[in-house]
Amino acid sequence: MSSISAASSGTFTIGGELTVNRVGYGTMQLTGPGVWGPYPYPDAAVHLLRRAVELGVNLFDTADSYGPKTAEQLLRRALHPYPEDLVIATKAGLTRPGPGRWGSNGHPEYLRRQAEASLRNLGLERIPLFQLHRIDPAVPFAEQIGALKELQEEGKIGHIGLSEVSVEQLQEASRIVRIASVQNLYNVAQRNSEDVLNYAEAHGMAFLPWFPLATGQLAQPGGPLARSASALGATASQVALAWLLGRSPVMLPIPGTSSVEHLEENVAAAGLTLGPADLAELN
Repeated sequence: MSSISAASSGTFTIGGELTVNRVGYGTMQLTGPGVWGPYPYPDAAVHLLRRAVELGVNLFDTADSYGPKTAEQLLRRALHPYPEDLVIATKAGLTRPGPGRWGSNGHPEYLRRQAEASLRNLGLERIPLFQLHRIDPAVPFAEQIGALKELQEEGKIGHIGLSEVSVEQLQEASRIVRIASVQNLYNVAQRNSEDVLNYAEAHGMAFLPWFPLATGQLAQPGGPLARSASALGATASQVALAWLLGRSPVMLPIPGTSSVEHLEENVAAAGLTLGPADLAELN
């Protein structure tokens, strides 16, 4: 299966403009153990990112807080000048005050500053997809969305996405500006965002499930994923990704890894088809 490319699962067009292969790559794990500090082997990270492109991956999800900023800079080092069909989705609004510590900042001036920093870090004149990483409860939601709308009107970002939101929040944001994507926690074992996925599908929004493989926790020996994987001659991670791809045509999994071997396995999941018995057991 390793020869299968990310294009095997078909494509999806984000915002009616950005056509991507449905298996993407998430860069969070490129920033080292504990996701804090620079990647310990930058050359290896560059090789991995270039290998992803060779395999047909053309959607890369990142954020200003991954590193911080390290992941964006690695993308630029590895892939700039970017292939014409490559789409970078970055995020702002989730802050990183220290190892293992997270916060939110949705003040319009902060979001603007971080978007402009991402443009520099990535070497872009326009960010294809810019996502609000978390809603800041201390700032009126409309002001946060309004800041993204202004950046879009200025041509600094192309399309707007939201992360970890409810259907109600998607509806509220959509009254202000067109929302092209949503990124919520979702995998075969964690489906609390089922209603958000259904809303995204009904409205043509891309759905980028974060934590799609639950960092290996889904591959318990003897579990349904392991049983299906054994029968199919695949890995449990590949079955988990194949299930996501089969769940909805708007689903764009973005599994991350620092291993080229695992990257190749993840991309190969695009060519795996689950039968009715496998789907019934997993569902």
